[in-house]
Amino acid sequence: MKNRDTILRDCDKWPKQWMGMKEDVPYGAGIVEAMRPFIEALLAEGGSDRTIQKHIGNLWLLGGELIRAVSMDDAYAKIAPADKLWKSLGPDDGPLCRHINSDSAQRSFDATCRKLYRFLKNSK
Repeated sequence: MKNRDTILRDCDKWPKQWMGMKEDVPYGAGIVEAMRPFIEALLAEGGSDRTIQKHIGNLWLLGGELIRAVSMDDAYAKIAPADKLWKSLGPDDGPLCRHINSDSAQRSFDATCRKLYRFLKNSK
């Protein structure tokens, strides 16, 4: 598996990967910043490489969905990235992800969203 620093550097590239328009990049950076403590906690837990990679991939999908939603509503100034992240999660699941096309992938995505929700809730 990639080391911790490489994973964190890769996460810093996400805003440009999610970008549909230039306003998406700074907003995406805010989403990554809000996710960073969770990502660092995942890496510190010492889970299997496969589990960590699955969570990282699901977080990338989640961020892309958040950017799409904010961009479609032109809501950049209306809701802070960390608030958008928090409001997109619940104790049972996350937002519907348009890039997921199987029940098992959706369950995996929802498991990551639940784990992130619990982490953020306990961090407040």
